[in-house]
Amino acid sequence: MMGRRQRDQASFFYHFRLDERVPKDHLLRRIDSFVTAALADMHERLQPYYSEIGRPSIDPELMIRMLIVGYCYGLRSERRLTQEVDLHLAYRWFCRLDLDDKVPHHSTFSENRLNRFRESDILRHIFERVVMAAMAMGLVKGEGFAVDASVIEANASRYHGKAPDELDWTEKQRQKRAVAEYLAALEATREAGDVSDDGGGGGPESKQPDRYERKPPKVISPSDPQSAWTAKANKRVQFGYGLNYLIDIENAVIVDVEATPARTYDEVAATKTMLDRTERRFDLKPKRLAADTAYGTGKFLGWLVKEKKITPHIPVWEMSDRQDGIFSRSDFRWDSKRGVYICPNGKLLRTSGTVHDGRTLLYRASKRDCDICPIRAKCCTTEQARKIPRDLHEDARDVARRKMKTKAFARSRDERKRVEMRFAHLKTHHGFERMRLRGLSGARDEFHLAAIVQNLKTLALRILGPPPARRRAAFA
Repeated sequence: MMGRRQRDQASFFYHFRLDERVPKDHLLRRIDSFVTAALADMHERLQPYYSEIGRPSIDPELMIRMLIVGYCYGLRSERRLTQEVDLHLAYRWFCRLDLDDKVPHHSTFSENRLNRFRESDILRHIFERVVMAAMAMGLVKGEGFAVDASVIEANASRYHGKAPDELDWTEKQRQKRAVAEYLAALEATREAGDVSDDGGGGGPESKQPDRYERKPPKVISPSDPQSAWTAKANKRVQFGYGLNYLIDIENAVIVDVEATPARTYDEVAATKTMLDRTERRFDLKPKRLAADTAYGTGKFLGWLVKEKKITPHIPVWEMSDRQDGIFSRSDFRWDSKRGVYICPNGKLLRTSGTVHDGRTLLYRASKRDCDICPIRAKCCTTEQARKIPRDLHEDARDVARRKMKTKAFARSRDERKRVEMRFAHLKTHHGFERMRLRGLSGARDEFHLAAIVQNLKTLALRILGPPPARRRAAFA
């Protein structure tokens, strides 16, 4: 017999406990204890940024918990986030909201994120607390790190870019936060007399421009001028920011995160910042660093080997190999004891000691030797004697070249994919492909929240074990 629901008058009282409605293996329940520990001292740190008089404000812990929910489930719009928290029982439980508690208005988030949270750097503090929790639980070994960067599209139209000399900031534009930050940073750079530095790496000629030499931008976004005009990773040309992750290879815990414009020069420089900060904040200094060829420049390798004493598991960026049948630099033997190159015919190439372009020494053969050389046709392409450029950090490049032939390097090359998987999961499972906030400080806030959520997932997975198959996708 077909059943039919009896629609009697609803019960006057209900026995309902929110805690009983959230499954034991739910993602938010599994990360809740770690979040509680990370937010333990948040009120104390934020106290100086609140007035001692007036009405009580919205609890900042509630807003942080709601933001964590948003970045867990790809709800980065504050308006939509407040709607979902209002409807979803698990979200309410995680945010410590009862059924009849009112969800904060979406405008409250903007006010706090752009002022108190940013001024206090509370998101950075929470990120570091989560990393310290991972360290305390043995998930961070500190033996091997990997670094990489991924382009995140800026919240700026790719069709409205302008050349720098076409920009004439109006008073209304100057009042926008992203533009004000850009102009303040530009003024600070001018006052400091900052001169563009190179990224290292020698080329086949002494006047070869450096691979990552900083150049003035060709196009600037009027709405988000700190973003960079880029076409990295074979994507369409767009304005973007670089999401830089430094991870501990053992369990792919993100030990540092940095926001930069989407330019390789800034991304390589950010690695120095992250390594120094990780050593200072967590007393972590890896024995080896894995990265791709973008980081294999002479200057960076020299800093890594000579100053930090870290073994580079990084492919060296080469420009000296020739494809026209002429001898390359690798055909010339370096004699470290005498400080000379020896050509294939056994003649010496010496240097005057003059540094060219701030990074290169030129080693020249004698014109007399070259004129009578029987293999001159394979060596010299002009009437002049052969010359070989040598990077000031060539010794560090040689260290990296030797490591490239080892089994440890091959293992690091495979392990480096873990940082790439972090980016893939962030874009695929969290919908993080485009910025919502503008300016470098906005990118920094968003990247910290993304790294916090990914580390919380790692803690839940490694400490509490894998969830049942039906919920495993949430932990990807």
